[in-house]
Amino acid sequence: MDLQYFTKVAQELKLREAQVAVTGKLLAEGSTVPFIARYRKEATGALDEVAITAIRDRLIQLQQLDERRAAILESIGKQGKLSDELKDKINEAETMAVLEDLYLPYKPKRRTRATMAREKGLEPLAQLIFDQKPGVNPKEEAAKFINEELKVASIDEALAGARDIIAEWINENSEARAAMRQLYMEKGTFDSKVIKGKEQEGVKFKDYYDWQEAVKTAPSHRVLAMRRGEKEEFLMLRILVPQEDALDILRKIFLKTEDGRGLSPVSQGGCPLPCASQVEMAIDDCFKRLLSLSMETEIRLLTKDSADDEAIKVFAENLRQLLMASPLGQKNVLAIDPGLRTGCKVVCLDAQGKLLHHTAIYISQSDAEREMAAKTVKDLCKAYHVECIAVGNGTAGRETETFVRSLKLEKILVVMVNESGASIYSASEVAREEFANYDVTVRGSVSIGRRLQDPLAELVKIDPKSIGVGQYQHDVDQPKLKKSLDDVVISCVNQVGVEVNSASKQLLMYVSGLGPALAGAIVEYRNTNGAFSSREGLRKVPKLGDKAFEQAAGFLRIRGAKNPLDASGVHPESYGVVETMARDLGVSVADLMKNEALQKNLDVRKYVSPAVGLPTLLDIKDELAKPGRDPRAVFEAVQFKEGVERLEDLTPNMELNGVVTNITNFGAFVDVGVHQDGLVHISAISETYVKNPADILKVGQKVKVWVVEVDIPRKRISLTMRKGFTPTRGGDKPKGSFKPQQPQEPPQPARKQLYRW
Repeated sequence: MDLQYFTKVAQELKLREAQVAVTGKLLAEGSTVPFIARYRKEATGALDEVAITAIRDRLIQLQQLDERRAAILESIGKQGKLSDELKDKINEAETMAVLEDLYLPYKPKRRTRATMAREKGLEPLAQLIFDQKPGVNPKEEAAKFINEELKVASIDEALAGARDIIAEWINENSEARAAMRQLYMEKGTFDSKVIKGKEQEGVKFKDYYDWQEAVKTAPSHRVLAMRRGEKEEFLMLRILVPQEDALDILRKIFLKTEDGRGLSPVSQGGCPLPCASQVEMAIDDCFKRLLSLSMETEIRLLTKDSADDEAIKVFAENLRQLLMASPLGQKNVLAIDPGLRTGCKVVCLDAQGKLLHHTAIYISQSDAEREMAAKTVKDLCKAYHVECIAVGNGTAGRETETFVRSLKLEKILVVMVNESGASIYSASEVAREEFANYDVTVRGSVSIGRRLQDPLAELVKIDPKSIGVGQYQHDVDQPKLKKSLDDVVISCVNQVGVEVNSASKQLLMYVSGLGPALAGAIVEYRNTNGAFSSREGLRKVPKLGDKAFEQAAGFLRIRGAKNPLDASGVHPESYGVVETMARDLGVSVADLMKNEALQKNLDVRKYVSPAVGLPTLLDIKDELAKPGRDPRAVFEAVQFKEGVERLEDLTPNMELNGVVTNITNFGAFVDVGVHQDGLVHISAISETYVKNPADILKVGQKVKVWVVEVDIPRKRISLTMRKGFTPTRGGDKPKGSFKPQQPQEPPQPARKQLYRW
């Protein structure tokens, strides 16, 4: 890897070059981000996952830039047009945009007006005019190019063809394109109009029917909303700049006076050289026909990329919070997937999530069936020693929860569980493989129960886009989204750690260094040979080599192993250090892990060596105190307000308990138990100014809210976390009244989250 990469990345990220170099080397050797962050702190200077990921991504970008640079140099070289000056410019280019601008004149082209003019032999005339030398009369020169055989019948035709060639030169000029790009970014405006005749059909985009907004200040969610309206053929979207500003920039670059300086246009009283009026006409034509369209396309892509990055960032953070939600833990669970007409699907799971029993109950058909359903639930709770009942929050969820609570089951917790994505899982190949002999309704109920026991272990089986915590997740760059979300899942799985003897293949595949193939091999070996008794036993798994073992071992847990460190986050490479500590204290490793007094008095600095530094030793000390600890918060259930189960039950100023289900740049969505999430606008989150809702709220957080407004026909709920406060839509600062100054965001594909400002 080019050493210049390390210098550049270090400067950009404000890190020491040695940190970047070591991290780059470890990544190149196959180390994962979680492994480097957790077990190579001495080498990297204790860089965290965020910094390591930033280094990785920037190094990849620079590598891709160099690959494109090499391809461009080769292409121009084959054409015999690679001058030393051009080669230097290409080698100095630091962005893909600059590279492509330099390559544009040499790029294979489709047949254009300029191409046809060249075929008529008009390029020498175009060059004469473009040079704007004193004494050159464009009409006299054009007369020399009249050629009936080449279909140049007049002076005007010759001049028109020459201007077409000049217009293409201007369009391909890297200086002009850079100036235009800057103008579009600084003064460009999104201009959104409704397509005639689509006013009623596209009413969800009504706020964008006649909307203008500066490119440089437009927030990502509105950029994506306008683009969606355009994609669904309700809106016509343009990016416009002041035309005169653009033409002035081009005139200053390309029009000349006798001393060679840029000149004001003829229309503004300038005194140009004889050919300048022809060049000015070419400038006007170039901007209207070529450059404006090219720049608009480019700026659309740039703003889309920026909006994608912001939306993906929001999605990734929401996903992290959801995956790291508090687990109920190993409890026997009865899970119910609610249904009215088709009945409620009920499953009983043991503490490890194993399916023990399934049936169906009916709570709305008749009193007799309701009584039978009550008896069934009570009998199942007794037979399977149920400790908690999980009720899906979909259709009929609140009615089912009310029914279960009416049974007054002592010492049994009743919890509403967000079932977003459960139906996706139940129809997936993963579910079919796990429950081949059961239908989708049973699989869905199992997923609801398991995600209460351990959200992380269950949600990794579902495509993150289906979980319902994103914003415009179907509109953003899909490979980029997948990469970001995979990073989040990998980070969460390794942060929590995985019990190797009970984990699914889907969970194991996210462990550092494993992947789908090795995860499958571990499960197959476990099924054939029984539970692993030690981490060292993983080396017997076919194709699990030394590198994979090094990367994975510290994140895998084996509870009840002979060596207690196998259940901790201490890496096997550090076992010797811990054994030395215990020996120095005259106790066993197991005794050291149980004795808090010994741990407190342990001076780890005595064990610093070239192989093991202080950061690792401090981590080891923490692990000895709480081996294999789960970093997730303690589980806490929320109970929705009794008697409030439908939109119609809500009234202004009503106080409710809720759970944050999704966070966006403009607010947060909260489930209050009525089958539709309500929006707490950013201005209604706190008494103080809130720049980013994610600074205050987390997905899964329990909150108290008050109803501001309910729009039943459109299924929209406005909520506030500030009692007696009406949120503003005209800005982020929490003051003022309800002013519809900002456009309303159209509905998202994700279930339930239908309320958008």
